[in-house]
Amino acid sequence: MIKITLPDGSVREYAAGTTSGEVARSISEGLARKVMAAEVNGEVWDTARPINNDATLRLLTWDDTNAKSTFWHSSAHLMAEALEALYPGTKFGIGPAIESGFYYDIDLGDRTIGDEDLKKIEDKMKELAKTNSAYVRQDMPKDKAIAYFTEKGDQYKLELLEGLEDGSITFYTQGNFTDLCRGPHIPSTGAIKAVKLTNIAGAYWRGNEKNKMLTRIYGITFPQQKELDEYLVLLEEAKKRDHRKLGKELELFTFSEKVGSGLPMWLPKGAMLRERLQQFLQRAQIETGYLPVMTPHIGSKQLYVTSGHWEKYGKDSFRPISTPQEGEEFMLKPMNCPHHCEIYKSSPRSYKDLPLRLAEFGTVYRYEQRGELHGLTRVRGFTQDDAHLFCMPEQVLNEFKKVIDLVLYVFESLGFTEYTAQISLRDQEDRSKYIGSDENWAIAEQAIIDAARDKGLKTVTEYGEAAFYGPKLDFMVRDAIGRKWQLGTIQVDYNLPERFELEYVDVDNTRKRPVMIHRAPFGSMERFIAVLLEHCGGNLPLWLAPLQVMILPISDKYSEYAHSVAAKLKAADIRAELDERSEKIGRKIRDTELMKTPYMLIVGEKEAAEGTVSVRKHGEGDKGAVSIDDFCTEIRGIVAEQLRGKRN
Repeated sequence: MIKITLPDGSVREYAAGTTSGEVARSISEGLARKVMAAEVNGEVWDTARPINNDATLRLLTWDDTNAKSTFWHSSAHLMAEALEALYPGTKFGIGPAIESGFYYDIDLGDRTIGDEDLKKIEDKMKELAKTNSAYVRQDMPKDKAIAYFTEKGDQYKLELLEGLEDGSITFYTQGNFTDLCRGPHIPSTGAIKAVKLTNIAGAYWRGNEKNKMLTRIYGITFPQQKELDEYLVLLEEAKKRDHRKLGKELELFTFSEKVGSGLPMWLPKGAMLRERLQQFLQRAQIETGYLPVMTPHIGSKQLYVTSGHWEKYGKDSFRPISTPQEGEEFMLKPMNCPHHCEIYKSSPRSYKDLPLRLAEFGTVYRYEQRGELHGLTRVRGFTQDDAHLFCMPEQVLNEFKKVIDLVLYVFESLGFTEYTAQISLRDQEDRSKYIGSDENWAIAEQAIIDAARDKGLKTVTEYGEAAFYGPKLDFMVRDAIGRKWQLGTIQVDYNLPERFELEYVDVDNTRKRPVMIHRAPFGSMERFIAVLLEHCGGNLPLWLAPLQVMILPISDKYSEYAHSVAAKLKAADIRAELDERSEKIGRKIRDTELMKTPYMLIVGEKEAAEGTVSVRKHGEGDKGAVSIDDFCTEIRGIVAEQLRGKRN
């Protein structure tokens, strides 16, 4: 007999070899029908996999993130079965679950498929799903696995097998399709009731542009049709909020192939938006003791060898630049932290100097493959709101909590009210990819856990998501239409101070190593603005909008009065422009609405005579006539209210 501990702490005894599906049935037949996978000792398993020893067990239903991931990975296998049936000889790369749905990379040989073929594949998937075929797991010796895919002629699976060890290889079969896969999967295809293949793209095999370009098919599935219907409505809303579309419509940023892919250029209104965000955070940082610094856009290769970044990332992140002197090697800067370590080291430091908080809006460059570039969310040049705090070990917890306060202030001021803090720790099984001692890692991980608990954050813990030099706290924000984004990060680092031999003189006159905290509330200016635009649909908070007020004279006769209104708004620190085009007032109002300008002021004969303005608010229409002074007072009050009381 084995003991199974359930989430409520109750313990049940079962015969060794009992499956989680059988445990679910012993509790309730209704529960068993809903269970898609199970967490056994924290690892996600198929419900048909035998449990042979005492274990903790959590049964996963559709509402659980890991259940959705399992469901969508199983759907990728179902799509692969449909593709193999429709296009015999198709070769398969990888087919993982992603945040919303799944994809599979395939090689169709000389054939091609387009969007018009997706409906045919969907129909085949639905037909196969109705057979209710079980997903069957089978352990496979490496030699037999190689023999299977050699006979099938699938070189991509054979290449994947090269990196696997005998004894760790599993196959999954459902219906007439067998795949190399570690799983887990849902019990059977019958749970997949609604299918939508969303688009087709190209993807280099293993992300290497020297390899063959494969066809990537994206899709999403649900246990019920109504859930798919709701998702498609959400998808349409997301298209309206696409930051690339909004960026063009609102004249915020642009791209040029002559400048280079993935290198955004900010137009005047976009530059004003960036500047407002930067000033907002700079003011908050100054209030909490940060000191501004600036570092070059390049660094010598040796800087990154010392930091360990070169060894870990090499050519994936670093791009050399031509140098004037033979023997010199300089790289475009892919991160700011090594430069800040050298700033710390530029002067002797005492315990009286700590914590030392260095902040920089530093532009960095990373080579992203062309196929992975996406608007402002995936670029090759971006600006981080970077800061590095150097402190004594006993100061880490308090400093970390202060940074949490700053991150939450940023989120709340910009309307991000739903967020989860992800505690990103080391992979418990493979620690070879991390640098530093186990002792320092344990201290750093515990500091993050304690800080998140003390601040009352809603948290999830993810193993294997830490940076190579230290654990971190990542903030997962939910936007207005329910999507999750990773914004803001805080990291504890005992390793870079060691590698750069950073020191401070303690109160007892001994030399000690400081601890380093990395933090970026925005993450990057580009990605943050992209997410913000999609969150608010381009309707930026009044305090942040590049243009707060558009003044619309009814005709040229009132241009002089309109200019006097603009001057008064400017004197009140309100950002305003005039629309002096020779257009009818209705056209001017429509155009200003499309630009999502928060307020319009209509001025004509009556307003000029009475010293007033007729106010229209974006999305709400006419608000009546008020004096210019009263309008200025109202706008300044709204801005103050939006920023007041956010910081605790």
